[in-house]
Amino acid sequence: MTDFSTLRTEVRGRVGWITLDRPEALNALNSTLVRELASAAAAFDADEGIGCIVLTGSDRAFAAGADIKEMETQSSRDMAIDNPFAPLEQFSRVRTPVIAAVAGYALGGGCELAMACDIILAADSARFGQPEVTLGVIPGLGGTQRLPRAVGYYKAAELVLTGRMIDASEAERIGLVSRVVPAADLLTEAETMATAIAAKSLPVIYAAKEALRASQETTAAEGLRFEKQTFAAMFALADQAEGMAAFREKRSPDFTHR
Repeated sequence: MTDFSTLRTEVRGRVGWITLDRPEALNALNSTLVRELASAAAAFDADEGIGCIVLTGSDRAFAAGADIKEMETQSSRDMAIDNPFAPLEQFSRVRTPVIAAVAGYALGGGCELAMACDIILAADSARFGQPEVTLGVIPGLGGTQRLPRAVGYYKAAELVLTGRMIDASEAERIGLVSRVVPAADLLTEAETMATAIAAKSLPVIYAAKEALRASQETTAAEGLRFEKQTFAAMFALADQAEGMAAFREKRSPDFTHR
């Protein structure tokens, strides 16, 4: 994989790891980082040997937000036409499940980046928030759309309109994160979870993620139709036959990802 200036990548078994690496800026999202992030994720997504991606930062910050120093010189036209954060939309559409392993600050764009992932595993040191209104703007990377879907309108409105920061415990209580673990165990827990996901049939995992995504983007009736059709399609897979045979024979399945 290409060498990057703002992040590090690694492969462990069938899991691809992306670590944000701008320590001088608490992993703030600038145009280079988001471009490199989309590129790294796309490379893992194109690799059939990768069944899950883990995205993480440092102990101090997953990502403390968008890079204000870079943004403050931008015009309305720059943001609308050039849109330096456009690669994050590409990142959010990868087929491969992505686990955000969050420690420290996940604020503004950092919180939105975590919400663009499929699972948020939070260290007990994690802090979340959408403080954009304190800077004279609104969330622009999905905060006003993904946050209400995760926690409900009223809690999302409180967080967006006040800019209040919340700890990991409250984030778990309101449904923003999947699970909270001790900070010292964060990466171990993320690896265990990612390895479990990556051990499943790749086309089945792709299909399950797409069906879950449909639940956020369509009506319930449309989503149920999509699920029914996708469920039926799974019966054309060799892995479906293997999985059910393994269950009947009381053994572990040997998926071929076909």
